[in-house]
This record gives sequence, structure tokens and C-alpha cells, in this order.
Amino acid sequence: MSDQRTPDIRAGDALPALEIPITRTLIVAGALASRDYQDVHHDAELAQAKGSPDIFMNILTTNGLVGRYLTDHFGPTAVLQKLAIRLGAPNYPGDTMTLTGTITEVDAATAAATATAPAPATAPTPATVPAPAPAKTTVQVRIVGTNALGHHVTGTATLHLPPGGVAASCASSPRRSPEGAV
Repeated sequence: MSDQRTPDIRAGDALPALEIPITRTLIVAGALASRDYQDVHHDAELAQAKGSPDIFMNILTTNGLVGRYLTDHFGPTAVLQKLAIRLGAPNYPGDTMTLTGTITEVDAATAAATATAPAPATAPTPATVPAPAPAKTTVQVRIVGTNALGHHVTGTATLHLPPGGVAASCASSPRRSPEGAV
């Protein structure tokens, strides 16, 4: 990627942690919202009959929480271009998942190809000359979500940021999601 950097972010920067309490309501609501009706996500007795100590969070809920973590940090105008995650230890009710991230690459590219094109022989009026496109920044982030059992989720994300870089504040203190609010 390019050596250009935005003043807001740099490779190696850590995103503030986000703690998410894992409740039965979150697990069941996430499964229902993603139309995942597998009994292990809502019926404790059937989950136990299949060898699990309790119900556990599905991958689509985890995927949504990781996306939320990223857009909470980079702002609502960031575009999540690619997300690749892998699950590890299950998220059971009563636990807390802590999401952390590290920026691994930053590429500030300008889409202003028209601004560098040679001028035509008969130059158009200034009103018809295309303006250079503002710089777009592509950011890659390594994400880890841990719980009491270990790594629940690991993965990478690619985001496109609008001109101006990070729109959200990047507080350095850990954040905690209020129970029931995701």
C-alpha cells in the first residue's frame, strides 16, 4: 500500500477496547434477527443435550458486533468493504466479550486521475473542468474478541474512509456496552 498517511490514523494504532456483556437476551435476539433458528442459540436444554453447557452466540451476531465496533470507531460514513472472521471459543451467557483492534495498514489514495490528465488542445471553460476527487483512505484492521475462555473471534477488516479520515472520536479508554443495548 501507499506510504502516504492521514494525520488521523497510522499503522500500529490501537482502537479502544469495547466490552460487551453476553446475555441470554443478546444471544437469542441476535439469532432471531439473523433468522438462525438452531436450537443451540435459544434452548438451553437442547444445547446441553448436544454437549454444550448452555446456549451460545451465533456467527452472524458476532459479525454484526464486529461491524458495530468498527463503525463506532471510524464513524457512520466509513464503508466496511471486507470482513473476514473466524470463531473460536463460544460466547456463553454471563460472560463478557472484549473487542480490540489494531490498524495494520493505511493507504491514502486520491481518485483524482482526471486532475492529472493532460489538458485537451482546446481547453474547456473552467466550469467544465472536473475537480479533483478528494482523497479516500483505505484502512485494514486486525480484530480480536476475547472472553473468559479465550479468543471468541479473530479476523481482519478493510474499510474505506471518506475525506478527512476518522469521523468518530478515538478515545483511548475502554468502552462498555450497556447491558441489552448493542
